[in-house]
Order: sequence, then C-alpha cells, then structure tokens
Amino acid sequence: MNLIGKALGAIASPLFGVIDKAVTDKDEANRLKQEIQAQLIDADNSALKSQMEIVLAEAKGDSWLQRNWRPLLMTTIVAIIANNYLVAPYLGAMLGVGLQLDLPERLWDVMTLGVGGYIAGRSGEKIARTVKGKG
Repeated sequence: MNLIGKALGAIASPLFGVIDKAVTDKDEANRLKQEIQAQLIDADNSALKSQMEIVLAEAKGDSWLQRNWRPLLMTTIVAIIANNYLVAPYLGAMLGVGLQLDLPERLWDVMTLGVGGYIAGRSGEKIARTVKGKG
C-alpha cells in the first residue's frame, strides 16, 4: 500500500467510527461508508495515475539526465546496499577491512518511492499497450 493509501485509510477508520455513532439506521450508515470508501479509492487511483504520468513524462523527456536520474539514483542506492551487506562483510571476514557507507533512512524512502514509481510506470506502459491492442 502506498503512502497516500495509508493516509486515506487513516482518515477513513475514525470517520467510519463517527458514522457508526451518529447514524442510527445501519443500512444508511453502510451506504455512507461504501460511498466514502469508493471516493477514497478514486482519490488513491487518481494519485497513482498522477505518479505514473510523472514517471512516463520523465522517461520520454528530451534530456538524458531527465530520462535517467531515477535509474542512476536507484543504482547508486543499490550499490551502497550491496557494499554494506555483501562486499564489506566479506572483505572484513577475509582481509580484516571493509568500508560500510551510511545509508540514511530518507534514502530508503527515496528507493521505495523510486521503485514504486518504476512499477507504476511499467504498469502504465503495459495497460497502454493493452488498450491500444498491442498487448
């Protein structure tokens, strides 16, 4: 679940509790909750679509850096992770030396967002091909 979905879920749960307390007719309460749930799903889908459009626009950009900054950043983060969890421990065990690089939590967040954006972009490309009849 993405960050926006989590935020919307955090809003929905207390709101559903208020509906349960305020609306005595259970059928009406369930109808209201279903309507809110549908709107939250639409909002989440809209946010995902916006993210996907950004990634696709970057991938089709004129500048080499615009098209490749996300893969370069992801490659750098993966290299740091590989160093910290594969290279440095083995060098430390075999040679007694191994440099581990600091990877702040914010970079983990960036990697998560980057991978999420990549997945959304690839999904969008596949959906577009299917809709055009090329899938």
